[in-house]
Amino acid sequence: MAWLLIPQTLAMGWVAFGGRMVLELFGMGTQEEGIPGRIVGALLLLITVFMIRRLLGGTLPIVGNPDGNGYRFGQRLILAGNILAASLFVFQLTWHWLPSSVVVMLLAQLTSAFGYWVMPIWAIGFSMLYQSTQTALR
Repeated sequence: MAWLLIPQTLAMGWVAFGGRMVLELFGMGTQEEGIPGRIVGALLLLITVFMIRRLLGGTLPIVGNPDGNGYRFGQRLILAGNILAASLFVFQLTWHWLPSSVVVMLLAQLTSAFGYWVMPIWAIGFSMLYQSTQTALR
């Protein structure tokens, strides 16, 4: 499994690096593995994908076919990815209020793992939604 996630880990590192560089260009000092750099990098990546799709003439949101194959599974995967991403974001905002440093450490590792699982869950979910729009080959 580690070999499968190596390209994703590298991509997430470059996204975080890009976000950190943008923040530092505006005079904000950030930590190397800080959440602000990751958030800004993810927003930059989303804007880049959106602009590329706009230039190519398509639409960014994939409109699935509710009667198509894989639609429900794709919707559930995207929901699971959104819940994991939200838990990572909420933890980063609220970890200061947790009383035990052991609990903070365990939750930090768990929510960091969520961050690595969100990207493939979204990718599979969106591909299932896209698949639901395709006509069946017979």
